[in-house]
Amino acid sequence: MVLAYHVIISAFGFWLPNDPRGSWSEWIRKFELFRYGDATKVSTRESVAHVAHDYQWRLEAKKELDFPPVKFSELQVQAIAQGFRNYIERSGVTFWAVSILDDHIHAVFKRHRYESEKVNNLLKGELTKSLFHSGVHLFQQIALTGKAPPPCFGRKWWTVYIDSERQLQQAIPYVENNPEKEGKPKQSWDFVVPYRS
Repeated sequence: MVLAYHVIISAFGFWLPNDPRGSWSEWIRKFELFRYGDATKVSTRESVAHVAHDYQWRLEAKKELDFPPVKFSELQVQAIAQGFRNYIERSGVTFWAVSILDDHIHAVFKRHRYESEKVNNLLKGELTKSLFHSGVHLFQQIALTGKAPPPCFGRKWWTVYIDSERQLQQAIPYVENNPEKEGKPKQSWDFVVPYRS
């Protein structure tokens, strides 16, 4: 039985549909990206982030995007954190670990009455709304009058299903230690509930 979920939400441009390490994508929506290969759908639920690949290829492919890849500032990280608070208040979802990095987010949350896809989709919407209402949405300045700005998050997310206590005891520290792996201070959020087995 699924106990929890580890979700990774990417910022726009972080992970391309034809990333050489693999992706969850089945097709490529942007014609210019086709010259870098077909979608690289994988069937594994294991992370492929550390698979060896051509780093320069990724940088070249990202030049074909309509907008530069998103990098969140500290101010934007704080707005995203407020989005988590707002979402938790509305939904009651319990988060046991959250790391908000400059180009992606890791979170471990307890199984909820909503399906994980619904949790992820509603959460992403709340984070976007918080960026917009805080006046720090990266594409706010280029939004057409009366229209939403282009999304600053990727279309989908990566979800790892956690179905054992052992997996949970691995996932939580993995998420908590993520900022330090990138040379940033460890994060402590007031909306994260300490896990007790």
